[in-house]
Amino acid sequence: MKRRIFIKSGIITTTALGLIPSSVFAVPEYSYEELIGKGNPKLFGDAINLRKEAYEAFIAMKKAAAAENLNIKIVSSYRDFFRQKSIWERKYKQYTGNGMTQEQAISKIIEYSTIPGTSRHHWGTDIDIIDSNAKYPGNDVLDPVKFEGKGPFRPLKVWLDKNAVTYGFYLVYTDRPGRKGFKYEPWHYSYRPLSLPMLEAYKALDVKHIITTEKVAGAAHFSDSFVQRYRRENILDINPDLLP
Repeated sequence: MKRRIFIKSGIITTTALGLIPSSVFAVPEYSYEELIGKGNPKLFGDAINLRKEAYEAFIAMKKAAAAENLNIKIVSSYRDFFRQKSIWERKYKQYTGNGMTQEQAISKIIEYSTIPGTSRHHWGTDIDIIDSNAKYPGNDVLDPVKFEGKGPFRPLKVWLDKNAVTYGFYLVYTDRPGRKGFKYEPWHYSYRPLSLPMLEAYKALDVKHIITTEKVAGAAHFSDSFVQRYRRENILDINPDLLP
């Protein structure tokens, strides 16, 4: 039987997490399977699918936004390894089928999508959100343009900029100058009190082992240098407030 590997991330203080009772505590242990999207976390909320604490914080945030006539809708939350793998391989097939080399396809995919086993959406702490009260054309709702200027989700973005951290949610992939990795995602928020220790635990894992073991499309091109850069830029070059 396959042995479950557990990762312990140490001690984190109130200052690091915010919104946590004023005491120092041991961080929970997370299994290897749990961190790469192959676990079975207990999730809460119909069409919400978050860990209990993140779910409760989201409901509180949603209620507060509703008072401003904003209806926060989750477009994506928890995704397991196999769902992420299907997204990855669909895009890989599409891009290579349109004439891209395998290396070009990989570079294109990781503008916005993660390699299976490396997604923050595996943790039940992260959400992609829009305002379902807004009127918008087409089906491509996760478009940065829609969150800026006169875009339909601009009022929600303004509200989130002022209020999201009150509920423990932080933007992950910011528009900070010089940030590398995934492109700016004004819709992607992470519940910091849980995702912070989970990222700390994840940092102890061997990323190359994770992304090559399952033989996902293009894995032959995940060289050591590619993996090092992907870990540094796509996994760790995020909002500094979400770094352990």
